[in-house]
Amino acid sequence: MTGPAPVAGEGAVDAYAKLAELGLTLPSVVPPLASYVPAVQSGNYVYVSGQLPLVEGKLPKAGKVGAEVSAEEAAELAKICALNALAAIEALVGLGRVVKIVKLTGFVASAPGFTAQPVVINGASNLFGEVLGEQGRHARSAVGVSELPLNAPVEVEVIAEVA
Repeated sequence: MTGPAPVAGEGAVDAYAKLAELGLTLPSVVPPLASYVPAVQSGNYVYVSGQLPLVEGKLPKAGKVGAEVSAEEAAELAKICALNALAAIEALVGLGRVVKIVKLTGFVASAPGFTAQPVVINGASNLFGEVLGEQGRHARSAVGVSELPLNAPVEVEVIAEVA
């Protein structure tokens, strides 16, 4: 994986080197399921559409967290969502231009009584921290919802500042 050099400045990380070090490969951008684009840039910000944990076009696991899907499994799926978000950023502007992951919003399809949404979304948050270091630390919301597209257990959307 090669791309533009990391943005100079405090805390700049070579995201490509970190991905390789972690044994991760950016997937192809997930094609939109409806009438939208995977990511759009406005000024110095990239807004990434909600990313499902699709791997080669398929959900590795479906259902409600706290019922068919454990919190631990869902956290791994949230990590896949984050990787898909990074792929969308890469395709639009390149990871080397990321200055900061500003905001992450995570949606968890929750079984009745399931309240560990933050634990699930930690999967995505931790990936951004591992790949981008301080640039990956962000504000966040973790929201329980009744349903997600394709019966996905988790969905993640991201706002990133870019140079």
